Amino acid sequence: MQRLRVRYAKRGRLRFTSHRDISRAVERAVRRSDIPVAFSAGFSPHPKISYAGAAPTGVASEAEYLEIGVSSTCDLEQVRAELDASLPPGLDVLEVIEARAGSLADRLEASVWLLRLPGADVAAAEQAVKEFEAADRVEVERLTKKGMRRFDARQAVRSVTVVNEHERTAGQEPGPPCVILRMVVRHETPAVRPDDVLMGLRLVAGFAPPSPPEVTRLAQGPLDATTGEPGDPFDVERADGDL
Repeated sequence: MQRLRVRYAKRGRLRFTSHRDISRAVERAVRRSDIPVAFSAGFSPHPKISYAGAAPTGVASEAEYLEIGVSSTCDLEQVRAELDASLPPGLDVLEVIEARAGSLADRLEASVWLLRLPGADVAAAEQAVKEFEAADRVEVERLTKKGMRRFDARQAVRSVTVVNEHERTAGQEPGPPCVILRMVVRHETPAVRPDDVLMGLRLVAGFAPPSPPEVTRLAQGPLDATTGEPGDPFDVERADGDL
C-alpha cells in the first residue's frame, strides 16, 4: 500500500469550518477524484485517511497535513490536481508526496502563527511581549472537555515578536492601528494555542486587543534548535528522492 502525504491550506471563510466537516469534504473529494483509497478491515470499513496537527476552528492555515493510504501506485501531481479541483475553494491542496518512513505527526513539533490585532496599541503590545518573555511561568485557564484546566502558556512559546505596527492604504491617510504578532509555539500537552498566549499577555501586562484576533498558521514542522524555527516536514522525503 502506498501512503500519500498531503499539505493543504485552509483559507478565507473555510477557516470557520470544523475539523469534522473538513474530513467529510476530503472523503467526498477522494471519491470524486477516483483515488484508489485503501479501507480498513472489519465490519465497518473506513477509508485510510488520517490527519496531523489540525488547526482550531476559526483559524486560517497554510500548513495543514493529512495522509491517505492507497491500494495502488498513484501519480503524485495528478492526485494533487484532482483532489484540489474536487475540494471547495478555500481548501487548497498545495503538495502531495509519497511517505517514506516514520510518523508524520512526530515531525510536527512546532508552529508559526501570525496574529492580526486590529485596533490594538503598538506600544502596549511591545511592552506586553517584553513582560511575557521575561516571565518564567504564565498560567492561564481554558475550558476543555474535562472541565476548566489550568496550565503554563509560557514554556511552549519559543518566540513572540511584533512584526508590523500600522496598516497603510496606498494614496490614503494612515488607517487605524493594527498590531501583528508572530509567534513560534512548540507542540506540547496540553496544546498551547494562540488565544492562550493572548490571555497570557493580558495577565502579565493587561494587554487586551479591542477586537477578536485574525489568526493564521504559516508553517508547522520539526523544530530547528539552531534557528528556533520549524522546518519542512517533507524534507525527509525530498532528501530520499535525491539519492
